[in-house]
Amino acid sequence: MSSPWRLEAGALMALALPMIAGNIAWSAIAATDLLLLGRIGAQAVAAGALAINLFHALLIFGMGLVTAASPLIASERGRRRHSVRDVRRTVHQTLRAAVFFVLPAWVILWHCEDIMLSMGQDADLAYEAGQLMRGLQWALLPFLCFTTLRNFIAALERPVWGLVVMLGAIPFNVLAGWVLIFGHLGFPRLGLFGAGLASSLSSCFLFVGLLTVIVIDRRFRRYRLIGGWWTRDRERQRQVWALGLPIAITLGFETTVFNASAFLMGLIDRDSLAAHAVAIQLAALVFMVPMGIGQAATVRVGIAYGRHDRAGIGRAGWLALMIGTGFAVCTAAVLILMPRTLVSAFLDLNNPANARTAALAVSFLGVAALFQLVDAAQAVGAGVLRGVQDTTMPMVFALIGYWVVGIGVGTLLAFPFKMQGLGIWLGLASGLGSVAILLVVRWSLRERLGLVPH
Repeated sequence: MSSPWRLEAGALMALALPMIAGNIAWSAIAATDLLLLGRIGAQAVAAGALAINLFHALLIFGMGLVTAASPLIASERGRRRHSVRDVRRTVHQTLRAAVFFVLPAWVILWHCEDIMLSMGQDADLAYEAGQLMRGLQWALLPFLCFTTLRNFIAALERPVWGLVVMLGAIPFNVLAGWVLIFGHLGFPRLGLFGAGLASSLSSCFLFVGLLTVIVIDRRFRRYRLIGGWWTRDRERQRQVWALGLPIAITLGFETTVFNASAFLMGLIDRDSLAAHAVAIQLAALVFMVPMGIGQAATVRVGIAYGRHDRAGIGRAGWLALMIGTGFAVCTAAVLILMPRTLVSAFLDLNNPANARTAALAVSFLGVAALFQLVDAAQAVGAGVLRGVQDTTMPMVFALIGYWVVGIGVGTLLAFPFKMQGLGIWLGLASGLGSVAILLVVRWSLRERLGLVPH
């Protein structure tokens, strides 16, 4: 490997590893919520899956919107290494965009129970999902603000503090959930509402923790992010929405196709829904690695893009794709070789009442292992294209792949062909595969398409 490639690989992994660990920590927070709900019972897991899926649909959309900060700051640093004012403008306007998005999102989440009933879900499950959401929905704004600040420090290639704060939030979330769900340490037993409230408190912990670091650390303090974020800046606000909205819609298509699969599982039976919740949580956990590599690639490609370095753009992008898909081979092997061990972390396999749910979860993980490669390729492919500020066509690819191919094939296999939950998972795999192919082909043709500077 030539020296430029070796240097780029080192820079990419130095940025990616803390982001991967931070993503795993974030997934671990969600996993602990599911683990605690599992101690209540399978119905609580199913209700929690419905509420969390709806919440995550809006959360991921908002995260896509604020992701615009990362390529904008990275390209600015590529142009001017020590830029301060333009970086601050981007952070402030991204925070404003988050507030504009959250206000109507809160209204939607407040009507969670009605939404579940309108989708044909069981009335008891819809009620319990609504109870959880009443505590959970307030997590949306602080988490998006935390994500904006995390994108800021990542674009400065100093992501470790985001990881530190995330790691601190895991025990906080476990303690808050244990206290509020089950009524320990003198607190009332709040059940599902307590689970949602614990998550909201954990999101506040994340935001306040990272904001405190930025205020104290001299390397971040010089950007003077506190104060002035409400100042109108139409041009930068337009840039944030122009770049962030297609990312948000892309992630929205991706996330809602998994949410739709959960709702389809609910139409089959409760065991299928509970098994899907367990399997998707495990798949999401291993997805955090290619997701982190894609996030790091956005920054590294963005910096090269800002300084008009065509060779640097190519190196950063291809290295990220190779590393991401290489890791996916390893995770696929784990899912194939030890599915029951993984499922046992969420369900008591010795309890006969859980036997069918566990068996379904194991079969779903078999399919999840097959699409690890394409899932990694689409995650990293989207990340490298964001680095060159190409977000509109990936949005179109997501619509076609996830909703036309993924849901179309999954619904056909699940119901007319009577494959039920397994058919839905095969549909998800086909959707991910089609998106991955389209994204990698577009990256390969980036110079012909005029996506990089000449």
